[in-house]
Amino acid sequence: MTGFLGEYEATLDAKGRFLLPAGFKKQIAESAGNQFVLNRGFEKCLTLYPMNEWQPIFEKISKLNDFDPKAREFRRYFLNGATILELDSAGRLLIPKNLTMYAGLDKDIVLTAATNKIEIWDKNKYQEFFENFSPAAFSDLAQQVMAGGGTNLGDLI
Repeated sequence: MTGFLGEYEATLDAKGRFLLPAGFKKQIAESAGNQFVLNRGFEKCLTLYPMNEWQPIFEKISKLNDFDPKAREFRRYFLNGATILELDSAGRLLIPKNLTMYAGLDKDIVLTAATNKIEIWDKNKYQEFFENFSPAAFSDLAQQVMAGGGTNLGDLI
């Protein structure tokens, strides 16, 4: 499993390409190769999966029950816009126009680690996200997410 750490700024060129930061390139497992899947994120961002991380997710989604309307709806939304990308010879990835528009990406973007994937945000939207989130709200969220279910944040640190 690939695990990413870090946050990097990048710039989209006129064609919608960006240079994958060297800090992330070093963290990609060799088994991933140069292929990725770019998908809509749950928020107004994009999610970039190395191919070796995408495959188990896709297999799980493929096994969802076609007779369950919720499963069909989830599959449609989750796979909507998913695109296979490959690093070019200069180490760049091309974001399709429909995904650029979905995430509201302008010229300046932020790539941030999200466990086994990378989120791609418009720089201004990313900054707004954190400006509107106080340390107290983060503390409350950490308690809600990490304190229940048996694993405490303290056990992880």
